[in-house]
Amino acid sequence: MSATAISTPIAVLGAGSWGTALAAHLVRHEQPVYLWEYDKDQVLAMQRDRCNEQYAPGFAFPESMRVTNSLKDVVADVQDILIVVPSFAFRQTLQSLKPLINQSHRIVWATKGIDGKTGQLFHEVVSEVLGRRAMAVLSGPSFAKEIIQKLPAAVSLASKDKCFLDDLVNRFNRGALRVYTSNDIVGVQLGGAGKNVIAIAAGISDGLSLGANARSALITRGLAEIVRLGLAMGASRETFMGLSGIGDLILTCLDDQSRNRRCGLALAHGETLEQVKKQLGQVIEGAHVAEQLLLLAKKHHVDMPICELVLRVLRQEVTPGAALAELLSRQPKEEN
Repeated sequence: MSATAISTPIAVLGAGSWGTALAAHLVRHEQPVYLWEYDKDQVLAMQRDRCNEQYAPGFAFPESMRVTNSLKDVVADVQDILIVVPSFAFRQTLQSLKPLINQSHRIVWATKGIDGKTGQLFHEVVSEVLGRRAMAVLSGPSFAKEIIQKLPAAVSLASKDKCFLDDLVNRFNRGALRVYTSNDIVGVQLGGAGKNVIAIAAGISDGLSLGANARSALITRGLAEIVRLGLAMGASRETFMGLSGIGDLILTCLDDQSRNRRCGLALAHGETLEQVKKQLGQVIEGAHVAEQLLLLAKKHHVDMPICELVLRVLRQEVTPGAALAELLSRQPKEEN
């Protein structure tokens, strides 16, 4: 489908690195963008400097990119709302949106995670808080910095609403960003959430200098854990073989741009989770989602030993070295 001109604005909620990068991509392709951020001080700085020096230095905001702290103003004359807030703020953002929008508003999110309050995937949270409406999720192997730099990337867009999906492809599939579509909204979300936990494990392994063989084994068996849970929840196996599954997993486990991988490296070197959070200065999604992922695994009777040990390391119940040794001591089994 060839891209056509878009003059209707889109609201982007969340001016972290990923929200700013997606806003930058859209506005570069002549789409008006209304960027909202909860932090008033950050908004004032962005309005003054016409850039996001904290999360996207070097990208100057064009005139067609409006920055505001008013949620009411940002959604007043848009139909499409892109949510890119941290996972722990996702539900609260929807609750703040509820009195401001109507049934015609369509919701797409690029937040990766699981609701910390209920263990629900975000499409369930959207339905619960905002009612039935057109919704979609964007996920895949994509570092914000490289999107800002206009380097090539490919992502997945999943929705049950064909019209909304086509409109979103027209919005995002431009320049160096290629979009692939899916109707597996469960699988795309689980791939994006689970890979962050496995990336912490890969970082721990590399931080302990266990070598490429161990890293490869962790990635492969970590993917098997995510697939088992996904199949139990009705997702398609093929989804996990694609961009939002193995593609995102490889990127997050192997590149030091990944905050989750860097978290694992730091944990292996003896730092605590609180020390890592302070050092990185950004949300480590794998640390937020590990517990919810395991609760889902328990609910669906799925074994996820790597994710379980990552959570125990995060809680300082076991050292990184002892956790990896425990994995190696597990009984042999058939690969599945």
